[in-house]
Amino acid sequence: MRTIDEDIKNKQFKSVYLLYGEEAYLKQQYKNKLKQALSAPGDTMNVTYYEGRSINPLAVIDAAETMPFFAEHRLILIEDSGFFKNGCEDLAKYLPQVPQTCCIVFVETEVDKRGKMYKAASKNGRAVEFGTQNEQLLTRWILGRMKKENKKVTQHALQVFLSKTGTDMGNIDRELEKLFCYTLDKEAIEESDINAVCTQQTVNQIFEMVNAIGKRDQRRALLLYYDLLSLREPPMRILYLINRQFRILLDLKSMKQAGLDEKTMAAKAGIPPFAVKRTLGQAATFTVQELKQALTEGAQLETDSKSGKIQDQIAVELLIVTYSKK
Repeated sequence: MRTIDEDIKNKQFKSVYLLYGEEAYLKQQYKNKLKQALSAPGDTMNVTYYEGRSINPLAVIDAAETMPFFAEHRLILIEDSGFFKNGCEDLAKYLPQVPQTCCIVFVETEVDKRGKMYKAASKNGRAVEFGTQNEQLLTRWILGRMKKENKKVTQHALQVFLSKTGTDMGNIDRELEKLFCYTLDKEAIEESDINAVCTQQTVNQIFEMVNAIGKRDQRRALLLYYDLLSLREPPMRILYLINRQFRILLDLKSMKQAGLDEKTMAAKAGIPPFAVKRTLGQAATFTVQELKQALTEGAQLETDSKSGKIQDQIAVELLIVTYSKK
């Protein structure tokens, strides 16, 4: 990211930029930064946009070879082409020849680093990965946004906020806007404000459901389940996410016993570092045998549901009721 910022600051642009990775918010931010730096507002003559898997690579090459009209650069924006996953021989050969008057910006989710397209883009331009941000970077970004709005927040309230939003920056951005509007006349953002307006993501609601199961609070676990159903969340997806959470708990128990540090546990379990402590707390409410048995029964219920032996909604209820019994 810093390399792109430096290119923009120095007005020394590469002919090719590849922006890829899971963090969609940052990819769009840097795509827009490059667009603003390389083209004038409203310039439709020198900006060409392509999207999707049906892009004709020869049309892209023709556009790149066209001289800009009363401008320094011709900008070509290409999103979700699949070229960096499935390959594109024509463009792979062309990228080393892109004229200095043109800049091609690719925005992709899936990338094969062994492929010719990735190698051509990274050798002849910049390939920048935008992955899920860690807790430290997210916290710094959120606090920066709050400072601009003259808002203050405690560390505890911030953790509550992140536990609801997850690590997706686009979702965090939307929830912050809601929070700023709700606390318009307040300087300090409190936990009650966050609970009042911030939407709990499905994965986080599953966490709360498994929390209730571990505490043997059957009523709350079922209420959370019915709440997800009212939001039209498919029962089979809910079952998958419950099983996934049980697997994470089992893995964390094993890793803790092996003496691994929290950063390593987070990476291996596929959860944010800030979630490790609370997830370990949740894991402590189950025995290893309970988790193994729950995973076995969850897999069997999924099979029985798919084969028509049991209705999917009842299958999930059965798992919740079985493991939330006092």
